[in-house]
Amino acid sequence: MDIRAVERLINTSQKRTEADFILKNAIVADVFSLCWRKANIVVADGKIIALDEKDEFTAKSVEDANGKYVIPGLIDAHIHIESSMLPPSQFSQLLLPHGITSVITDPHEIVNVSGSTGIEFMLNEANNAKMDIYFMLPSSVPSTSFEHAGAVMKAKDLSPFLQNEKVLGLAEVMDYPAVLNADLDMLEKLSLIQNVNKIIDGHGAGLSRDQIRGYRAAGIQTDHECVTAEEARERIKQGMYVFIRQGSAAKNLVDLLPAVTPANARRFAFCTDDKHLDELMKEGSINFSISLAIKHGMNPLQAIQLATLNAAECYRLYDKGAIAEGYIADFITIEDLQSMKISSVWKDGVKVAENGKALHEEKAPNSINKSILHSVHIPSLTPKDFEIPFRNSNYANVIKIMPNQITTKHIKQQVDVLNGLFVPSVEKDLLKLAVIERHHSLGTKGLAIVHGFGLRKGAVATTVAHDSHNAIVVGTNDEDMITALEALQTMQGGLVVVDEGKVIGSLALPLAGLMTTLPAEEAVQKIQEVHEALHQIHPDLHYHFFLTLSFLSLPVIPELKLTDTGLFDVRNFKHIEIEDLSDNSVI
Repeated sequence: MDIRAVERLINTSQKRTEADFILKNAIVADVFSLCWRKANIVVADGKIIALDEKDEFTAKSVEDANGKYVIPGLIDAHIHIESSMLPPSQFSQLLLPHGITSVITDPHEIVNVSGSTGIEFMLNEANNAKMDIYFMLPSSVPSTSFEHAGAVMKAKDLSPFLQNEKVLGLAEVMDYPAVLNADLDMLEKLSLIQNVNKIIDGHGAGLSRDQIRGYRAAGIQTDHECVTAEEARERIKQGMYVFIRQGSAAKNLVDLLPAVTPANARRFAFCTDDKHLDELMKEGSINFSISLAIKHGMNPLQAIQLATLNAAECYRLYDKGAIAEGYIADFITIEDLQSMKISSVWKDGVKVAENGKALHEEKAPNSINKSILHSVHIPSLTPKDFEIPFRNSNYANVIKIMPNQITTKHIKQQVDVLNGLFVPSVEKDLLKLAVIERHHSLGTKGLAIVHGFGLRKGAVATTVAHDSHNAIVVGTNDEDMITALEALQTMQGGLVVVDEGKVIGSLALPLAGLMTTLPAEEAVQKIQEVHEALHQIHPDLHYHFFLTLSFLSLPVIPELKLTDTGLFDVRNFKHIEIEDLSDNSVI
């Protein structure tokens, strides 16, 4: 900031210069002292100059809050924007009316597909957004050495992006064996970030106390993977920030709330991690987390503090997260505190949303690298490519899904075998799962048997398959699985539902096979059509099918997953055979 700008702010604070805007008669959330204050919010040059309790300031523009609650703009401490299936500009337009004024995003979804080109696309697109979008550089591309992604990112590849002021550090370090074994590539990334004094995010799914100690020794400061209150307490004890996640697949908020106390609350924040477009449009994100926390007994001001000041201070955004002198003028008026019904949203002192609608239109992406728009290369397949042989028994290592969770169970179960090949069974809910490499035409594929989806017929496929984003398909028969994959190839990625050889629902995601080029409202309509198609082949569907499916290929989340190189035992960090030749006892 130049001298003249500072001079103007000082003069305005001393009432020598008229302010730009005043929101009068506001009941302001004091997130430092956890109390409410009645005041006028005085703004100049996008910053809060005063909380005027005596009605002493004047401004060019004035609005009356009429005694509404006013809270700081909300901050999502960890999200993958690509999981919304929208590019950053459209994501911003969708979420600003829900009071989300800042997010910290990890673009490792698109980077796993498109490498540095993907980071550049997201950074450029974020410049078109009115929301503040900050970035953490992907730490694990690919997430492990047991799969094929579209790119490999070393420390030298990440280094140039550290000069960008929107880049805050290193994103979730999910390759925990690389950390705990002091792998050289990982050490280079950790050192790169530490040498410039930036933040390192963690990903401690299922890690023990001793393993978390190793994370702390490596300088890792946050974790969003806690699923129990005890896990959260352990991480807080070891000096970490814990992000309470409430997304589409992983809904951990209610289970983690007992870990939050008045004494340790400043080490918690809210995040969504991954949340689909339809749920974002309906619920919002962090605003929904606040309302859910209040519903389950958290003090409203405490919940607001987690969603604002705590997240800001964790990421050293010291002029965000509060309504106080010297802070950026991001704030929202609340119609109803319990439900977090939002009236209006201000960003940098300018009203950007009112009554659930954005007051502006974000620019759509204009120049897009061709490699991002043509990233899907699925080979031609035949039923023979989907054969799962059994030679000595009919017992199998089976992936059991956990609806609305990103973890799975490893079970051993008898399956139907005919002529030495696995036969899917709708009655037993034992279906075929495949992951097909789609980046470099390597021809690799992984096959598995999965229990818990409940499909009655047909097949479902997507190129949103964390984190390497190969094509993943689940089905009751090989023919429909092949049809679904062919549709993905034609669309250059997306979501597909097939029944009896016909595509009955789809959403194209041509931006790296992850994001749509459609406006948000049109994309939501297409998603609704996809969900209706899902109900045709799964009448009893009661969970988020696509998000549950998309995490079955992530080999850093327990217990059993599938990559393009085969069935993967996450607990023991190794591949295993589908056919079980042990004593066949249940795990």
